[in-house]
Amino acid sequence: MTRFSLSTAFLCAFALCIASTPFRAFAQETTAEWSYKGKEGPKGWGNLAPSYRTCKTGHTQSPINIQGAKKADLPALKFDYNAVPLNIIDNGHTIEVIYAPGSTLTIGDKVYTLKQFHFHHPSEEHVNGHGYDMSAHLVHADSEGHLAVVGVFLTKGSANALIDSVWKNIPKEKEKAVDVHEVTFNAKDLLPSDLGYYTFNGSLTTPPCSEGVTWYVLKNPMTISDAQVATFAKEYPKDARPIQRVNGRELLQTK
Repeated sequence: MTRFSLSTAFLCAFALCIASTPFRAFAQETTAEWSYKGKEGPKGWGNLAPSYRTCKTGHTQSPINIQGAKKADLPALKFDYNAVPLNIIDNGHTIEVIYAPGSTLTIGDKVYTLKQFHFHHPSEEHVNGHGYDMSAHLVHADSEGHLAVVGVFLTKGSANALIDSVWKNIPKEKEKAVDVHEVTFNAKDLLPSDLGYYTFNGSLTTPPCSEGVTWYVLKNPMTISDAQVATFAKEYPKDARPIQRVNGRELLQTK
């Protein structure tokens, strides 16, 4: 999530926003360049800018290895996604699709609007020590700017038609969103039919690593072909933050 407009307000934070801070305020926090390697990589994020300090001092950081999650009576994830024209950006850290207004996720009495989704290679979250080839993060915000992120694991298998449409339209120029009006898609095609999930409190997985984000990681993966993984990996060989400590936080899962 980066800044200044809805189409760029998610570049640096890809995955989330601090629950006590309106999403619109988040854009003003991200000022320093960061990377997934070298001095600007994950180990150094907390030292790159004062606003990134939570990357090294936070106690509910993401991603995590999901292990020992307790089964609980959790509300169903109700997706009401609309088909929209493709708006896509290569933001320098991942490929991101910016979603037109009007698509929602309802969880109990909370309603969130889908803002964007993006990809990580390999998956950032692990389950019982197991990672996946890639993952997609669907970022939602409520009316106050609190974020709910749905994580979808991607494992090698059959080609994914939605991802094929996205990959074919990756912009040649970085950090510039492109409207591809002739391509219409529905993000619901990224979701498995079984919507069982794990949930926990976490953070942005990129600077400023703000905490207070609610995560919903789907148990069942979707497939992606070898060629599709290779296409993304050619541009982003590794855009995944290392696993963070759980620090005693509660991990729940659907029965």
